[in-house]
Amino acid sequence: MTHQPERQREPQEPIRVLVAEDQSAVRAGLVLILNSAPDIEVAGEAEDGERAVALARELRPDLVLMDVQMPRLDGVSATRTVVGEGLADVLVLTTFDLDAYVFGALRAGACGFLLKNTDAKDLIAAVRTVARGEGLIAPAVTRRLIAEFAAGSARAERPSPPPELAELTRREREVLSCLGEGLSNAEIARRLDMAEATVKTHVSRLLGKLSLRSRVQAAVLAQEWGI
Repeated sequence: MTHQPERQREPQEPIRVLVAEDQSAVRAGLVLILNSAPDIEVAGEAEDGERAVALARELRPDLVLMDVQMPRLDGVSATRTVVGEGLADVLVLTTFDLDAYVFGALRAGACGFLLKNTDAKDLIAAVRTVARGEGLIAPAVTRRLIAEFAAGSARAERPSPPPELAELTRREREVLSCLGEGLSNAEIARRLDMAEATVKTHVSRLLGKLSLRSRVQAAVLAQEWGI
């Protein structure tokens, strides 16, 4: 998977979201919540994975809110296509916080995940967080998920780090290690005594060097590589 350049969105422009959810009642509720925020605009709705990919290609939203269990094309496969083609960031929706589908979606490059019972306030906040480039939505949950992922990897043969890892600077490796702990940009900035904007620059550069799309994906791989 190659790292795609981030699309630039003017601050005054609304965050355009594509909602992909096969249950019409749930989808309607998500759309209602998102449209209630003045800085968020629902660009489209999809009832299955194939439609989600087609609309992502057509509409080029900032974010796809993607249910992981959908007909025709599951959310993991749809996420892999959307992220792989650089169409949008993906935030996955699931019923269970450690659903096996979530692991697949994060490996496919999703920026993070939300539970379907997330309240309106947290849903809106999560969309805004992703739009700012912060992939780790709920640090406490993400750390637990990363730990679970790492435990699963420990039981299997640990993959060898790619040769591109050697291209990272010392600072970039330190940032990657912090990502592996599930730290946010602000937390990394405090730990490494640098500006938050500098952290974002390091994250962007290391994703590019490692051909990764998502900071969550980088966090998981940092655990798998033992960084």
